[in-house]
Amino acid sequence: MGGSKQVWQRKGGWLAVFRKKGNQAGKESEHSLLTKDYRFIDELRKVPISMELDDNREYVKGLFDNCSDFVVRDLKLQNSEQAILFFVDGMAKTEEVNEAMKALMILEGGERFIDDISESVLPVSQIGKVDNYGDLLHAVLGGDTGLIVEHNNKALLMGVRGMEKRSISEPETESVVRGPREGFVENIRTNTSMIRRKLKTPHLKMKPLVIGRESNTNVIVTYLEDIAEASMVEEVMRRLEKIDIDAVLESGYLEEFIQDSAYSPFPQVQYTERPDMVAAALLQGRVGIIVDGTPFVLLVPFVFAEILQATEDYYERFQISTLIRWLRYLLLFLSLLTPGMYVAVTTYHQDLLPTTLLLSIAAAREAIPFPAVVEALMMEITFEALREAGIRLPKTIGSAVSILGALVVGQASVQAGIVSAPMVIVVSITGIASFTIPRFNGAIAIRMLRFPIIIAASLFGIYGIMTALLLIIGHMASLRSFGIPYLSPLAPQVGSDMKDILIRAPWWSMDERPSFVPTLDQTRMDGELQDEIMQQAGQRGKTIQHEDHRKEET
Repeated sequence: MGGSKQVWQRKGGWLAVFRKKGNQAGKESEHSLLTKDYRFIDELRKVPISMELDDNREYVKGLFDNCSDFVVRDLKLQNSEQAILFFVDGMAKTEEVNEAMKALMILEGGERFIDDISESVLPVSQIGKVDNYGDLLHAVLGGDTGLIVEHNNKALLMGVRGMEKRSISEPETESVVRGPREGFVENIRTNTSMIRRKLKTPHLKMKPLVIGRESNTNVIVTYLEDIAEASMVEEVMRRLEKIDIDAVLESGYLEEFIQDSAYSPFPQVQYTERPDMVAAALLQGRVGIIVDGTPFVLLVPFVFAEILQATEDYYERFQISTLIRWLRYLLLFLSLLTPGMYVAVTTYHQDLLPTTLLLSIAAAREAIPFPAVVEALMMEITFEALREAGIRLPKTIGSAVSILGALVVGQASVQAGIVSAPMVIVVSITGIASFTIPRFNGAIAIRMLRFPIIIAASLFGIYGIMTALLLIIGHMASLRSFGIPYLSPLAPQVGSDMKDILIRAPWWSMDERPSFVPTLDQTRMDGELQDEIMQQAGQRGKTIQHEDHRKEET
C-alpha cells in the first residue's frame, strides 16, 4: 500500500481518495488524501494537489463530470514532462491560453518545476500558485486557467480571464444633466478600475472576500485608509465575514444582512451605479462594498438626509442646487401627506377649506358611492399597479400602458362615477412628487408609509396624521446605520454640517468633512485661495495689465 497508486472508488455516493507515496524535491513523503463527497468548495482546501499527474487528472475529471464547458487539455513539455491545463470555456481568453500553451511546449531551459515555469516561461502578467483544490477550483471557476505539471504538488494559476461583459454606459437610474456619464457594469474588475481612476492614490484599499457556499461570489470592501476610521472598516468586514448563505446573486442580498434594523422601511445602506458617487462617499470616510455580477455598489453608513441629495447637486452652482434641494423637501412632504390630508379634510375638517373650494369638492363627490378613504386607497393601489407595469413591460410598450392607464383611470373612472376629479388630481400630485426623490429606495419607503397615514387620517383626521408623523420620526430617531444616528446631522444637531443638508453651500466653504461620519482627517481643503479673493473683494483682476492691440489712428 505504501507505493501504490491513488485509486478512485465511488461507493454509496461517497468519493474516496486513498493513500499514496510521492517524491517531492528528492525526498519521499506520504500524503494522506481522504475526502468524501464535498458539499462546498471551501471543504476542498483540505485536499492537497497530488504529485502524480494521473491522479490529479482523474480527480479533476471526476469533479467536473457532465460539465461540457470545462476543458481539460493534456500537454507534453519539451523535456518530456507531462502536464494538464484546464479552464472553463467562455470565461478564459482563448488567445492568451493558446499563447501560454505554445510557450509551455517549447521550454528552452528544460524547466520542470512550477516555480521555474512561473518565473521564466509563461507570457502572462498575473500568475499565482496554490497547493490545494479549494483555492485552485475557486480561481478556475472565476475565469483563471489552471496548470498542473508532473512531479509538482503545486498548481499554477494564469490570469487570462476573457468573459463577455456589458460595455460601460450611462446609468439609467441616476441620470444627470451635468456630470460623468459612466456607470458600473457587472464585472467587478471593471468597477474597481473605474473607482481607481477617480482616486489615484495608494491609500485606496480594496479587501477581497468570497461569500456564498455555492456561488462563491467575489466581494471587495473599498475605503480610503488615510480617511476612513479603522473601527468602521473592521465592523463592515466582520458583518460580511459572518454571512453564511448558499449564494449571493446581487448586492441586495448583502444589504439585508448587514443593515442594523431589518424591519424598518427606511434604507440604512445606500446603493449607486455611479463611480463618482462612490468616490465622493469614500472621501467622506465611508466604506464601499462591490459585488461581482451587479452594477450596484453599496455604501455605508447611510443617513436619511442623503435620500434627498443627488450627485448633480455638487456639479451645478450652489444657488440652484440649494433651491432644488428645498423643492425636494417640499415634494417629500407632499408625497407623504397629500392623500392623507385630503381624506382628513374632506371627512372631518371641512371648515378648513374655503367655501367655494368646499362646494366644488362636494359637487364632485356627490355621485361617488365610496367614502374618501376607499376612494384614496383604490386610486393609490391603481397608480402603484400602473407604475409597476410600466417598469416590468418592455420599453416599447411601457409608454403605451402609461397612456392607457392615464386615460382609463383619469377620464373613464371620473365619468363612470367611481372616483372624483379632485382625487385624481391629488393622486397625480402625489405620484409626481414621489418621482423627484433622488434615491429610489428612499422613495419606496415614502410610498409604503403613505398607506398607513391614509388609514390614520380616515380614523382620527389631522390628529391621526400628526400621531403617525410623530411615530415615524421617533422610529427614525431610534435607527442607526453602523452606529451613526439615522437623522444625523439634524438629530443630534451639528451646526457645521448643516451647510450640506438644508442648503448646498459653496465648495470653498465646505472645508471640513461631515462630522457625523468618524474620520481620521477632518480637513477637506485649504481655503487660502478663497481667503485671498475675499480679502481683495474680487478686485485683484483689475491689476492685470492687458496689451492694447488696437491700432493707433494716424
